[in-house]
Amino acid sequence: MSRRVPPRSGTSGLSRRGVLKSAAALAVAAPVTAPRVADAAPAAFTHPGMLHNAGDINRAKVRVAAGTDPWLSGWNRLTANSHSASTWTPNPQATVIRGGTGENYGILYNDIAAAYQNALRWKVGGTAAHGDTAVKILNAWSSTLTTLTGNADRFLAAGIYGWEFCQAAELMRDYAGFDLAAFQDMMVNVFYPLNNSFLTNHNDACITNYWANWDLCNMASVMAIGILTDDAAKYDQAVTYLKSGAGNGSLAHAVPYLYTDSDGYGLGQWQESGRDQGHTLMGMGQLGAVCEMAWNQGDDLYSYDSRRFMKAAQYVAKYNLGQDVPYTTYTWGTGQNCAQSSQTVISAASRGQLRPVWAMLHFHYNRRVGLDDKYISALYHDLVAPEGGGGDYGSTSGGYDQLGFGTLMYAK
Repeated sequence: MSRRVPPRSGTSGLSRRGVLKSAAALAVAAPVTAPRVADAAPAAFTHPGMLHNAGDINRAKVRVAAGTDPWLSGWNRLTANSHSASTWTPNPQATVIRGGTGENYGILYNDIAAAYQNALRWKVGGTAAHGDTAVKILNAWSSTLTTLTGNADRFLAAGIYGWEFCQAAELMRDYAGFDLAAFQDMMVNVFYPLNNSFLTNHNDACITNYWANWDLCNMASVMAIGILTDDAAKYDQAVTYLKSGAGNGSLAHAVPYLYTDSDGYGLGQWQESGRDQGHTLMGMGQLGAVCEMAWNQGDDLYSYDSRRFMKAAQYVAKYNLGQDVPYTTYTWGTGQNCAQSSQTVISAASRGQLRPVWAMLHFHYNRRVGLDDKYISALYHDLVAPEGGGGDYGSTSGGYDQLGFGTLMYAK
């Protein structure tokens, strides 16, 4: 099957209709081509081709230089964040521990946020000092880190920080002085073994014991490592798991129940909705990252299974806007022996929490493909925009579970 050309600009509704409002729009707009549901890895990977393609970067560069909102407001969120300073000094560790005695993983997620934010400032603003800092951070860690460990939470560290670290490396892959080979080796030899172990044996627990986010972050890391290293087998592993994996991160398990509300919008109950809204929002960011990376490699997972993910995002957005949603009792097996546990009502814990996960979803569903995303759109525009990133949403790990800055990089 022939592959579509990956989207090079993150095209808008304006470009699909051929109505170009300005010379800047003409410089970055391109037609949307029919996406293909992922069946196999690309014959050749597109670079940059993870959370951002060349068109995303060019559009942000042109719009910020022109002083146009909302890109300028997104840029101002970035430059105000202390992690984006070119004076950031990395603090690489040989061993990173998440869970148990001696935890130090906060050092890693802060340095990842700094590497990504400096990479964005280099790509969009063109200041070499920021490019140098991003590479300094990446090289420092790839020449130092040998072990990720801790209790079961080590799998979260390998997943979340694996896919996030790869984003900065992908943006800087051609930068002078970046030791891409060493960074690739670190991802393959330190992060991937834990990602693969979790997805294949789930820490020797019942297959349903771990929440959807555990699968999703490890799936995202495997996909990102596959793209970074041009490894088709790893990319395919992630796509296959999303479509047919046995754990809670595969799409059918992550969105177990579907509904239609009184206004006719499709809704999908998220697997962690009965747990709390913070982790549910995290799921929007983790699965969104998987779908965006696949899109930039020419594959449409956003629409897989009749847009099941969009229905989940609409459900989560509607509830966190303060509106009612249906809920079906959710029952699953826990521990090693699959002891049954149930949640009978949706959880209001952390309801209304803000995380920078909505711009990516809104600008895909509403602008790229022209769908009515009523609840996603309202939550993004009314509560979140312009999106910040790591360091803007609290100092604990939850504030770093997503890289953010979607207004700058996805607005169309």
